[in-house]
Amino acid sequence: QVQLVESGGGLVQAGGSLRLSCAASGRTFSSYAMGWFRQAPGKEREFVATITRSGGSTYYRDSVKGRFTISGDNAKNTVYLQMNSLKPEDTAVYYCAASRLFYSISYRQYDYWGQGTQVTVSS
Repeated sequence: QVQLVESGGGLVQAGGSLRLSCAASGRTFSSYAMGWFRQAPGKEREFVATITRSGGSTYYRDSVKGRFTISGDNAKNTVYLQMNSLKPEDTAVYYCAASRLFYSISYRQYDYWGQGTQVTVSS
């Protein structure tokens, strides 16, 4: 069993930055691929970024490439999402998730989820 708790969301102006954190407890953090997803009102949950179980590779959705960075700290059992140059279309609830697979960009293949943190970007 893995428990995930996100933090770091908030209200920011367009062009600003936020760093989301996801603290994991339970099984060893390095045993799972970790991902960030987001869901805006009236829309489906969508993939944002993932880091492989080994921590060696990262993947991003096209619209956030060059602006967002996912990283992990095994010693702290924490994964981060650094978000720069934020745009109003980034507004959503952001979720951290853990998958037993080596990595995945599909939310259906994630086994554990946090409660979500709201990110609002004003224009």
